[in-house]
Amino acid sequence: MKSNVILNSFIGFSLVYISFIFFENENIAWFLKPFLLPFLLLAVYFQERFSTKKILLTALTLSWVGDIILMFADKGELYFIAGLIAFLLSHISYIILFSKQLKIYLKKSKIIFWVGVTAIAFYLIVIMLILLPSLGDLKIPVFVYALTISIMLLFALKGFLNWQKPANSYILIGAIVFVASDSLLAFDKFYAPLQYSSLLIMATYLLAQYLIVIGILKLNKKK
Repeated sequence: MKSNVILNSFIGFSLVYISFIFFENENIAWFLKPFLLPFLLLAVYFQERFSTKKILLTALTLSWVGDIILMFADKGELYFIAGLIAFLLSHISYIILFSKQLKIYLKKSKIIFWVGVTAIAFYLIVIMLILLPSLGDLKIPVFVYALTISIMLLFALKGFLNWQKPANSYILIGAIVFVASDSLLAFDKFYAPLQYSSLLIMATYLLAQYLIVIGILKLNKKK
């Protein structure tokens, strides 16, 4: 019950935060940003114990650290790189989390799996071809990051074919939206400025984190 109240509070607070961005009150939104993910952290913390709880808390904490560091990205490239590292570690934590939740792979879903693998590989190739000319010294770090989020999405896809409904859909959609959010950020920073970039990036990011958390909690709900 306590977790549900906190999750609903996260939705409300996120909508307030997004509203400030939409109405171009960026300064207020900047101060509110550090208080977003703690709602999800508390919701998971107060949930009954389950096998991957600590890993989920680790992933969320690293994302929260990344959020705070990226608030100062305009101060210098080192802040952006440090934020990138924090989110890289967060995605690695999500990969570990999804792999720990996996059961026996369903052979009857091989076609869906390989279609998904092809789509993910296509995404990775296209995004790197678009960004490479403008990455400069960040070619390797950005490629490693793009590869990591692609692997995270791959594990979410494998989970989708194994986990029960509707948790599997929440997690897969969350992973897809997370990749979309990171792609928007990369496109806006390295390729061409996007209109409403802050709104789009943060709205998709918050939705992604929420969906993954909801999915994992449903997957581990005590019967």
